[in-house]
Amino acid sequence: MNLAERIFASFDRVTILNLPDRTDRRAEMAGELARIGTSLDDPRIRLFPAIRPTEADGFPGIGAHGAFLSHLGALREARDLGCNAVLILEDDCDFAAGIDALLPRALDMLDTRGLEIFYGGYVLPRRFGTGDPTATPLRLVDRTTPVQMAHCIGFGRSAIAALIPYLEAMLERAPGSAEGGPMHVDGAYNWFRASRPDLATWLARPQLAHQRPSRSDIAPPGALDRLPGPLRRLARGIRRRLKRALLT
Repeated sequence: MNLAERIFASFDRVTILNLPDRTDRRAEMAGELARIGTSLDDPRIRLFPAIRPTEADGFPGIGAHGAFLSHLGALREARDLGCNAVLILEDDCDFAAGIDALLPRALDMLDTRGLEIFYGGYVLPRRFGTGDPTATPLRLVDRTTPVQMAHCIGFGRSAIAALIPYLEAMLERAPGSAEGGPMHVDGAYNWFRASRPDLATWLARPQLAHQRPSRSDIAPPGALDRLPGPLRRLARGIRRRLKRALLT
């Protein structure tokens, strides 16, 4: 069984969030899919046209608003299709080096424990560390522990059904609401997790994916974005290789 078939043994669908004008990221994601033995032509893979709103509308920025709406749209689609589980990838997701060995171990354990909320890539507060990566391929994280990033995140049916109205309610609240208003989507996932002690959150250990260095659609342009094209591509290529190596 190749890696793609192993993924689809656990997830009904892989949804990739991609702004239609980010053809660079779409091409890079095609390369990542080829690494695991599949392609954008696979009917089980959905290239979801990410949303770019015209206003921030209470969110930290237009990009944050769009990311929130895009994740919500992917979850609604998974619900409407009757998916038991969906894996959502943002289009700057790169699989870790050694993914051939790491992914089956993590998913085998996830199938045994039960998929509710799953992070294939993440950032934890420094005080929590990463634990012993040789202990088990998954780490159970407390619902109060904030987990950053949402570039590789999976949900089971119960979480999908509960998340949609939760996120929809956030859209209707004022920024800074004590009940949870507009915010970055990874923060919204943390609020949801804190509200649902019955839904377990699992982290892949070691991580299965990281964010590919590329021009952000959420944050303002960084130093790399101001470099000439050839230097920018070289610098990002080096950072990409380093990130992949650090996750082994």
